[in-house]
Amino acid sequence: MAVNNSVDPGRWLAEQFGACEPDLLRAMVQTMANALMSAEADAACGADYGERSGERVNSRNGYRAREWDTRAGTVELAIPKLRSGSYFPEWLLDRRRRAEQALVSVVATAYLLGVSTRRVDKLVEQLGIKGISKSQVSELSKSLDAQVEAFRSRPLDSGPYTFVWIDALTQKVREGGRIINIHVLVATAVNADGRRKILGLDVTSAEDGAGWLAFLRGLTARGLTARGLNGVQLVVSDAHRGLIDAIGSTLPGACWQRCRTHYLRNLLTKVPKSAQPWVATLVRTVFDQPDASEVAAAHARAVAALEAKYPAASEHLDEAAADLLAFSAFPREIWKQIWSNNPQERLNKEIRCRTDVVGIFPDRPSIVRLIGAVLMEQTDEWTESRRYMGPEILAKSRLRMITGQSGQEDHQPAALTA
Repeated sequence: MAVNNSVDPGRWLAEQFGACEPDLLRAMVQTMANALMSAEADAACGADYGERSGERVNSRNGYRAREWDTRAGTVELAIPKLRSGSYFPEWLLDRRRRAEQALVSVVATAYLLGVSTRRVDKLVEQLGIKGISKSQVSELSKSLDAQVEAFRSRPLDSGPYTFVWIDALTQKVREGGRIINIHVLVATAVNADGRRKILGLDVTSAEDGAGWLAFLRGLTARGLTARGLNGVQLVVSDAHRGLIDAIGSTLPGACWQRCRTHYLRNLLTKVPKSAQPWVATLVRTVFDQPDASEVAAAHARAVAALEAKYPAASEHLDEAAADLLAFSAFPREIWKQIWSNNPQERLNKEIRCRTDVVGIFPDRPSIVRLIGAVLMEQTDEWTESRRYMGPEILAKSRLRMITGQSGQEDHQPAALTA
């Protein structure tokens, strides 16, 4: 005789009532949501959890916790993780919820402050913010500001952070009856697990040494290690003098690498527009070499090739050799990650996509609110995605830190000192 293993909903509900469960509805929602996600993950794997099957194409790899705000209260979800690729319940959760709320708040605040334009009015209609009140804007802002501030001030305890990228973005804001440019400072890193992490966010009036020094000191105070085996080994940034000095003061012993993207922009101003594609391709070949000696040789060839036609560009490239070739002291597997998949440049594009919608911010807190929300969501996406660097690559980097050698050639860039 067949045995019915299905759950009797009526009996289960009666048991819950009998147990006097105070959060019955929330528990039911949590159980149902987790069961549906588990079933969807099994379907993506091609077999049930723990089942041996020739049709299996993937396997489960634990769970990640995620809070879900519902009318029944906050529900703790257990989202299944896959060994290959990632799983996210798009039908249940919204990846962009925080940033959309922040954008609504920024646009609504601009509207209420009387700085709106025809473009902002159109945005208000598209976002469905008809008839929003000042109290609603205030409550929305308070909720978002608390989350962003907690994110900005959290301890950096998921290190050590071996590689760090630092950059600044310019945004327009209204202050004192005029429009001025301010600078948003952002730092990202790779932690010991090989995952990308956003370290910090700050806003400063000028991109000077004082602003960068305060920003980096804040990161070290929150847990960014500057020295030793668990310290930062490589910092990638542009060649702003104040930033370089701040890195040397707060992260002594770390190698500094000039950002290739920023450098190319500077170099291409030294040649005619018609020659820029050729010069850009020539310089990129320097970074696509099999070992450190070939990197140095390719750089020398590029300098020689430019010397005949564009002596100013040749001199510029020659003087930047130490700044551009610092990466070659590290294992070659790291080079590809640093250049082909720069997390800071991709992050900047994501931020620009959101801030360009606003154009001119009504005040500084609205900038922190929107960009902070974008960074929080990007952190969630990075947590759900695959590792940025594999453990074996990080192990080679740590070996270099212990032995002082890259396993390639003896080209060693000078470490930054205070």
